[in-house]
Amino acid sequence: MMEIKVERVDKYIWRIPKDGKMKVDGIVFLDAESINDPQFREALKQVVNVATLQGIVKASFAMPDMHWGYGFPIGGVAAFDEYDGIISPGGVGFDINCGVRLLRTDLKYDDVKDKVERLARSIFKHVPVGVGARGSIKLSHDELKKVCENGARWAVEKGYGEEEDLDRIEDNGCLKDADPSTISFKAFERGKDELGTLGAGNHFIEVQKVDRIYDEKLAEFFGLDEDSILLMIHTGSRGFGHQVATDYIQRMRKELPDHNRNLPDNQLINAPFRSELGQMYYKAMCCAANYAWANRQIITHLLRKAVKEVFSDDVKVELIYDVAHNIAKYEEHTVDGKKMRIVVHRKGATRAFGPGNPLIPDVYRKVGQPVLIPGDMGTASYLLVGTKKAEEMTFGTTAHGAGRVKGRREALRTLNYTSVMEELKKKGIVAVGKSKRTLVEEAPQAYKDVDRVVEIVDAVGISKRVVRLIPLAVVKG
Repeated sequence: MMEIKVERVDKYIWRIPKDGKMKVDGIVFLDAESINDPQFREALKQVVNVATLQGIVKASFAMPDMHWGYGFPIGGVAAFDEYDGIISPGGVGFDINCGVRLLRTDLKYDDVKDKVERLARSIFKHVPVGVGARGSIKLSHDELKKVCENGARWAVEKGYGEEEDLDRIEDNGCLKDADPSTISFKAFERGKDELGTLGAGNHFIEVQKVDRIYDEKLAEFFGLDEDSILLMIHTGSRGFGHQVATDYIQRMRKELPDHNRNLPDNQLINAPFRSELGQMYYKAMCCAANYAWANRQIITHLLRKAVKEVFSDDVKVELIYDVAHNIAKYEEHTVDGKKMRIVVHRKGATRAFGPGNPLIPDVYRKVGQPVLIPGDMGTASYLLVGTKKAEEMTFGTTAHGAGRVKGRREALRTLNYTSVMEELKKKGIVAVGKSKRTLVEEAPQAYKDVDRVVEIVDAVGISKRVVRLIPLAVVKG
């Protein structure tokens, strides 16, 4: 394995100096224990590899939840000049617009403490989960094209949610550059009956309670106190987004062999952003992102039904925010003192714009963009806000979750279903899942300590903690 030179810049900031074919430095946000852990060497190598790509600006970044991924590390952030740079499916991920949505209820802990299992079972009944889950909505290709074009708005106009939901979704739940003509027949076939489904793997729905408040004023602004009950959704674009990524990786490999000839890793396959194929992938990615927002919007509607079934029709379930963490965005940022349009790849990384940014919905503009960082099954999740420092340091980006430290195979080899369920039971967490295998693969022991991840991003200043949330119940595929 190549030797990687790492220099400490600050307590949680490390630099990999530009060397060899690297066009920029690598910047990693991590604690000293992790930076020296052999299991992260492959991910650090990927940070270096990304720094060699055409048109990259500023640095190749990795967040504290970093781990090895397809081409780019998960937790990786890289931006490319719109004219000289590239766009890469590996920098977005196969689950395009995998993201998180947080819902506030007007229920308190005393209202739900004796009904947690009943609520979890109701959610499991209403929301299709698991590998190959099929929703109750069956779409023609023509109707699915409308989903691609309109995202969450399509769902709201079909009766799945409320108009005000759209004001609390990143990009209002729709990327305007989506073009359904860039989507293959196979992708349409995979996506036509998966809307409103959770899927499997690390995707989940949780019933959560506020556990700790870090900023009283901001917690009050979000309408939260220590007895508040919330719901969190973590899912993405399902098979539709996976097929989009697969299609364009294959096309880039076939149609741009000369452009991609000297890559340090074949998984970094890419196209010049301004090329015909680069634009096609970008527009197809926007379609998949819109599909994911429509998916989470429909699941929100189903969750509202589940809550009302267990409690009453008077219970309010209001959207706080919805963020993407596998996406490429065409944004304007200041680089080396110059404003420029760049293509920001956030793979397992969350946008975290600070107060006053015009891309933040009006309702949150004075406090900064809400940031959602979920933990793994059985641990905490966080609501934070973005900062101006993030805009200056990381193109307005922070971490996205806990980050794996054990692969799924290793988790299955070293853990078992009974012990995982007993551990959750000790913590008072109800777990409902379609697959015992998934519950073992996603056990807390397979992930980093999310508290440490969030401590780092808060200390560095690229997002600011508001509240810590703990699960009362988790629903998995």
